Amino acid sequence: MNAVPARLDHLVLATPELAATVADFTRRTGIAPVAGGAHVGLGTRNYLVSLGGSRYLEILGPDPEQDEPSGPRPFGVDGLSVARTVTWAISPPDLDAAVAAARARGYDPGPVRAMSRRRPDGTLLEWRLTDGSTAHPSGLVPFLIDWGSSPHPTTASGLPVAPLLELTATAPAPEEIRPLLSAVGVELALAEGPVGLSFTVDTPRGAVTFG
Repeated sequence: MNAVPARLDHLVLATPELAATVADFTRRTGIAPVAGGAHVGLGTRNYLVSLGGSRYLEILGPDPEQDEPSGPRPFGVDGLSVARTVTWAISPPDLDAAVAAARARGYDPGPVRAMSRRRPDGTLLEWRLTDGSTAHPSGLVPFLIDWGSSPHPTTASGLPVAPLLELTATAPAPEEIRPLLSAVGVELALAEGPVGLSFTVDTPRGAVTFG
């Protein structure tokens, strides 16, 4: 099994305090994440780091410049007390076909919905992703994303690179998760333990792991 899953698009490191987590990442790695943009109406914004190739890390947290959103912020941000890697995304060649295939194999990744945000340079990014209550609550089964004709976030100028060395996960019952991973066509190094995702990146300060 590869240390990095095929078709990995991005990892989501969610935090209750965005500035503090970005500062911590910079201190530990020597790499400063760059501003991605705001998710208008959802109450969040993000910072990005390339993980090499067309993969990236999204550090996501509350946006102090937005009003309180009408509903909960994405990725359970409102319930976090510390930063944690909450989930990951894959980019299949055909999003709708991949969703249909997963459902045929007994796992519903949720409905597909459209989202967008503006980069600081004004470029509008638009994408479609799976979302909904049918997705596995652990976050260990990736959601599916399709960037369509939008530029991929890794094409942003000045994006620093911290090559991804490994992505691993733990779950109380790994045998329950593995068929769901197979349903969306991915493999993930999975061991028994509390629910968690960890990733290791190569940095100027050596290999650094985030949980």
